Amino acid sequence: MTTLVVLSVILIGVFIAGLAGYLFIVGGQLTRIATLLEECAEIVWKINRDAKVIKPGVERINNTGGVIAGALPLLYGMAEGIVVGATYEPDPDPQPEPAKPAMGTRRSRLHEAVGYHPT
Repeated sequence: MTTLVVLSVILIGVFIAGLAGYLFIVGGQLTRIATLLEECAEIVWKINRDAKVIKPGVERINNTGGVIAGALPLLYGMAEGIVVGATYEPDPDPQPEPAKPAMGTRRSRLHEAVGYHPT
């Protein structure tokens, strides 16, 4: 029975040591995550401060964009009127005939090489 007790104590010690190692590793990872989250929070606060300064300008830009968007149909209609008057329309002339060689029909010497004489 003493060997069973000794083995149980050793097993419990190994289990506690393994659990301590696991908790040490998890604690280190959680510390690293907390540091990164703190840096992210600082970046978010900086973005928030910058956005507060930019917000009035963005509202003005959105208002200007709304005015331009309202004028687009009128501008589109005017542009269509300009394009209709300026569109190129080619003359309906027939296609020219392809150019013919200046020396006439070419005579091939390959025919004679194989014994064919076109006449």
